[in-house]
Amino acid sequence: MDKIAIFCSASDNIDPVYFDKARELGTWMGQNGKTLIYGGANIGLMECVARAAKENGSMVMGVVPTKLEERGRVSDLLDVTFRTDNLSDRKDVMLHEADVVVALPGGVGTLDEIFHVMAAATLDYHHKKVIFYNINGFWNGIVEFLKGLETQHFAHHPLNSYYAVADNREELTELLK
Repeated sequence: MDKIAIFCSASDNIDPVYFDKARELGTWMGQNGKTLIYGGANIGLMECVARAAKENGSMVMGVVPTKLEERGRVSDLLDVTFRTDNLSDRKDVMLHEADVVVALPGGVGTLDEIFHVMAAATLDYHHKKVIFYNINGFWNGIVEFLKGLETQHFAHHPLNSYYAVADNREELTELLK
């Protein structure tokens, strides 16, 4: 799995531990010859992971919707830029380009991206998993919610067929091999 899509926060006002872990992941990606595919923004965890990956040798691919460009929020770290009209197209391009998806902590945009990938997998559009990087238990509530969907028979197949959880970098990098 050489091309890794990262879904994550575009906020600068979050706990510093998330930046530390994003930086650590980006560094690992660069040192291990992985390509980063992400939303292309110059803020938050997006810029943090991209900077670390680029500084350590990764190719950085940004998928940039028009509104991001209009707001002057495009990172200058991009080796390859995919321009899209909207967020739906952005998700499709990221999914198409990536071998696997990693979800760092994020907000509703990150949730939208995660569920887009998982929903498409349930219909066999692809066989890629989302890996929840569960820093400080960030994703525990979502994982429990997904288990509840199964328990209440709102899922036709075990949902963990479409995702994995990594509670630390070692577990994450093992899943990315």
